[in-house]
Amino acid sequence: MTGELFDAATALLPDVVDLRRRLHRIPEVGLELPRTQAVVLQALNGLGLRLTTGRGLSAVVGVLEGDAPGPTVLLRADMDALPVHEDTGLPFASGHDGAMHACGHDAHTAMLVGAARVLAERRARLHGRVVFMFQPGEEHPGGAPIMLEEGLLEAGGPEPVAAAFALHVLPTLPSGVAHTRAGPLMASSDILHAVVRGRGGHAAAPHLALDPIPVAAEAILALQTYVARRVDPLGSVVLTIAGVEAGTTSNVIPATATLLGTLRALSEDVRARAKRDVAGLIEGIARAHGLDGEVAFDEGYPVTANDPSAAAFALETAREVLGASGAVELPEPVLASEDFSYVLRRVPGAMVFLGARPSGVDTEAAAPLHSDRMVLDEDAMTAGVALHAGLALRTLALA
Repeated sequence: MTGELFDAATALLPDVVDLRRRLHRIPEVGLELPRTQAVVLQALNGLGLRLTTGRGLSAVVGVLEGDAPGPTVLLRADMDALPVHEDTGLPFASGHDGAMHACGHDAHTAMLVGAARVLAERRARLHGRVVFMFQPGEEHPGGAPIMLEEGLLEAGGPEPVAAAFALHVLPTLPSGVAHTRAGPLMASSDILHAVVRGRGGHAAAPHLALDPIPVAAEAILALQTYVARRVDPLGSVVLTIAGVEAGTTSNVIPATATLLGTLRALSEDVRARAKRDVAGLIEGIARAHGLDGEVAFDEGYPVTANDPSAAAFALETAREVLGASGAVELPEPVLASEDFSYVLRRVPGAMVFLGARPSGVDTEAAAPLHSDRMVLDEDAMTAGVALHAGLALRTLALA
């Protein structure tokens, strides 16, 4: 299988690159991606897929029925861009000011379309079906749960989905090499909103006011101590206060101080406990000074946890499809978050990172994801097309 799928992907690479560049020029943000959706539908036309589109978002779902009965495997690509002004200087740079494919979703989409072409040509070898999930809104506010609500997992029929896989390019990892691990791969992410409420007054008479600013400052320092001294070092919590707002002028003590931050964790138990502890800490410090503290969390994406068997299968498939050096088991997770986590809560599967570092650029010099200068080695998409196809073929052959 190694030579066959990789050769097929290599033959398709010019078309995959062309599609990626077309998408890169028209980045769209959020759940509504009408131009992107139209390009994807056009690219899938003629492959014999059963195509449907989302009702509450610009999703595309394609179902490829094999010639023999069997289970269903799901492959996912996200399609949305980021609200970032591009500064790459590429000849195919974003034509939409203030939007950029800075997270590689254009490559994800192009690779999955390429894989659909490879698999459509091998329909006779498919014992089951492949569901191709083209998703908007991965960056925000989360398109995966909407697609699940709209029947994504039933798109292939009444049989449950046996496995689900997604690829995500990383411009800091060696090009064309797959990386993943069993268990937690990426973190949960919740947004923290806190308000410390005191009593305003004149800056010359602080004793007549209840100043929220030093109390908020004390809370910020206490939160860092909480992470360092009360969280298991192996539990991997990241708590960042990224915004502080209080006051309007130099001689007025404000009535409130607000904090904005993010909380990330690598297990749902640690996540829940940390949210309770953080709220109790801020509220308790405020109360100790005679003020009120109010804490709320906007719940973000869950922990992205790979099924151990699916992660091992993905690494095994990568070695078979890409060669012995084409797969690396990650020693530790990363603290970014992903809404493919919602799919992995429902279906055993795995997310795989695909290295796409440009040639001649070392890890430290490579612009990371979400950078306005992020670029990819487009040759890595050959590996992505081949790996997607290999995961589907091997899943349906072995099921």
